[in-house]
Amino acid sequence: MTTIASKAILGFLLAWVAGAAPQARTQAQEGNVTTRNFGTMKDGRAVTMYTLKNTNGMTVSVITYGARMVGIDVPDKSGAFGDVLLGYGDLSGYLADTFYLGPIVGRYANRIALGKFTLNGHAYQVTVNDGRNSLHGGATGFHTVVWDAHVNAGSKDASVTMEHRSPAGEDGFPGNVSVSVTYTLDNRNELRIDYRGTTDQPTIMNLTSHGYFNLTGNPANAILGHELMIAADSITAIDSTLIPTGEMMAVQGTPFDFRTPVAVGARINEANQELKYGRGYDHNWVLERYDGSVRLVASVYEPKSGRFMEVLTDQPGIQFYSGNFLDGSAKGKSGIPYAYRTGLCLETQHYPDSPNEPGFPPVTLLPGQVYKQTTMYRFSTK
Repeated sequence: MTTIASKAILGFLLAWVAGAAPQARTQAQEGNVTTRNFGTMKDGRAVTMYTLKNTNGMTVSVITYGARMVGIDVPDKSGAFGDVLLGYGDLSGYLADTFYLGPIVGRYANRIALGKFTLNGHAYQVTVNDGRNSLHGGATGFHTVVWDAHVNAGSKDASVTMEHRSPAGEDGFPGNVSVSVTYTLDNRNELRIDYRGTTDQPTIMNLTSHGYFNLTGNPANAILGHELMIAADSITAIDSTLIPTGEMMAVQGTPFDFRTPVAVGARINEANQELKYGRGYDHNWVLERYDGSVRLVASVYEPKSGRFMEVLTDQPGIQFYSGNFLDGSAKGKSGIPYAYRTGLCLETQHYPDSPNEPGFPPVTLLPGQVYKQTTMYRFSTK
């Protein structure tokens, strides 16, 4: 008996060393958060994927490169799970990405006219990377860096925090800035994103998550049948370079009226100058009840799958982008090309070009202040 038992134990140990041990080195689990290596940067830094899972089986995967979401698996009305977020299958796809698939963007999300602004009497020039304007933080924005990360072991829900320090002068922005973004997935199928930021000099800050959603679960399908609601009476009108003119344009009687749910494709091809400028929807909606509290601001329903997503935020604006610049050149997960209008973005934020529009809510961050933002994406079916 002793000999048989010893052989069994030895066999178990050999099997563990041959099989389980290598897996343990590449994948670890803490509570309801699993981590694994997602690749290596050219300079040798490792990129890690964190997968958050709740008791319903929903998962959200994020990586440290760009602090970006790379997958959201939720069930449809039949209970079948599908990934509703556009992304790539490996790190190389994200390193070559030009469409901002899934990252946290900053220091300043959206556009700054000519890349110029004045703060406390000082003129600043930040990098220009969108025609003649600056977009999403410039050439080396937050989407291009590897963030530090840690699992929030004390959280009752699946939660991970990512942190980054941006030095003064990076892309022309003033101040040494420290930012953190916490992703938390609860058992109500609600993904919460909490942002924090501080600076040692006056600067500007406006962060958002740039996820592309397709609630069919199959990005080969267009998003034109998705039914969208946005709780906003007006948009910030834009010029031909997508910079706000300063005018608040009422949505009533226009293709921009989503106060009650309307299919994205119902009016997207109407003869309208704003639609022409954006090549479709690529505009900031001025959200109702902006008082710093988190409230429901938008929802998306996909009739065939039955998937329903609600967006809640404490921000004054939301940029709805209908994937007008996707052109099939980017091949995502499973090799599927991301074609025209196969993903939509709902980016909660301050308004574009706010540093140059004194009538817009301010975006200045001072030493001693804390930048705070909370946005939630809540998933269900109906």
